[in-house]
Amino acid sequence: MRFRFFAPLIGAALLAAACAASDTGTPTSTVTPTSVAEAAEDPVQQTAPATTSAGAPATVAESDSDAVLLDPRESGALRNHLGYAFPLPPEVPTGPIAQTAIDDLEFVWSSFQSEVGFSGTSVARLAQSGDPRLAWILSDLLRFFPRGDIADGAVSAFQSLTGARLADDPVAARSSWQSVTDHLFAWDLPAFDGYNDYKERLFTLVEPGWQPFFDDADSEIDWRIVSWGGVLIDNRQLGDARPCPRGCIPALDDPAVTDASGGSWYPDDGIVFAVIIGDEARAYPRHIMEIHEMVNDTLGGRRIGMPYCTLCGSAPAYFTDAVPDGVAVPVLRTSGLLSRSNKVMYDLVTKSVFNTFTGRAVSGPLREQGIVLPQATVVTTTWGEWQAAHPDTTIVASDGGIGRQYPFNPLGGRDDNGPIFPVGDVDGRLSVHDQVFGVVLDDGTPVGFPVAAAVAALENGGTVELGGVTLHLDGGGLRAVDADGAEIDGHQSFWFAWSQFMADTLLWEP
Repeated sequence: MRFRFFAPLIGAALLAAACAASDTGTPTSTVTPTSVAEAAEDPVQQTAPATTSAGAPATVAESDSDAVLLDPRESGALRNHLGYAFPLPPEVPTGPIAQTAIDDLEFVWSSFQSEVGFSGTSVARLAQSGDPRLAWILSDLLRFFPRGDIADGAVSAFQSLTGARLADDPVAARSSWQSVTDHLFAWDLPAFDGYNDYKERLFTLVEPGWQPFFDDADSEIDWRIVSWGGVLIDNRQLGDARPCPRGCIPALDDPAVTDASGGSWYPDDGIVFAVIIGDEARAYPRHIMEIHEMVNDTLGGRRIGMPYCTLCGSAPAYFTDAVPDGVAVPVLRTSGLLSRSNKVMYDLVTKSVFNTFTGRAVSGPLREQGIVLPQATVVTTTWGEWQAAHPDTTIVASDGGIGRQYPFNPLGGRDDNGPIFPVGDVDGRLSVHDQVFGVVLDDGTPVGFPVAAAVAALENGGTVELGGVTLHLDGGGLRAVDADGAEIDGHQSFWFAWSQFMADTLLWEP
């Protein structure tokens, strides 16, 4: 099959699936892919990889005598969430990629907007370079061409360049792209000089709104680990409640709220993300957050932004008004991109990208000013327990104040079988989707507490303490304080997400 990647067709093609609930409120993991290369295919639904070209480990050309071996590790030391042991990383040359590889790349890239088209044979030809660094390009192609001739060519080239056999990885049975990218994450494989330029050319063809993220030459974004989340950018202005015209995950700005009695529409066992600022408490129902994945609000006289990464189970709350005089208060939006399965959020005002787990600006004008947004503790609990502990709380109105209906289970068990986007190797101390309550100490030390065990211990009258951090119950959820009783801001997330963004976490054990 030859495929012509016409730019006018991309917008329609790339809306078929997403990292979370779409703008229609339908679980995007169940949306049927479009016919244009099924580019937006949900990775869970993909077919097994081609296994016709397992290939031996790539050899280094004689001209690359300065090749280096990536940190050698015992086979099996690094595993994915299904227990598959990643093989040792391939040898990686240094210096520029070969001119023949550049020529092959240019042929493929120039075909995206032409009627010439390209085939799986064109992609497979990249293996002739013997340079495993080109595997990052193959990952990007697989994301947008998840099956068919082009995908077969990419899988063949990946196996030839790296020596990995995708047939050995159970993840590959549902997504060859996820398996390929998991390998690259686990190996921390270097990219070749110029890789970002190729990624920019491809990704901005898909979504021109991502261009500002590439424009910062000193950006701290690691483009290797950034992938497309299945939707396009939310660039609606603050307060615009209309659906995204081209499809996005739409933030909810300044939602309507009711008092606790007015929240009787929400079941007592419904999960809420609850925040107290000053003398105001507010509960954000999870099923509404699963649709919007971002809220900008005012609470206790402060401006806050709360991203919810459904893939990570993470809902931190940031003080967006904590910026220097003369700097506009950021308006947080979802970009449609992911970084190791974590949503990439950005500021609508300056187009600066933030690390969603830390609140640190990593690109754009806010990076240049060294902006790090401070956090407020988010208590994850049930609505019944929260309103019993805080009867003066408010809760987001059932329609969000925008006249919308929200299904109570919009994701429909989407993540029941493990992460559906690449996460690489995992920290085996806990299961990937175990919930942890995490904090970061002033010296940068991350500390994590398995939620179920911590809550059980506290309910039984025990003490939960580690590294100078002590937990307390609040309305069925958790808060942290230091040795002086001062609150340490924290929030819950899935273990795989916390551990990959907070390496070397101190982990409490009951």
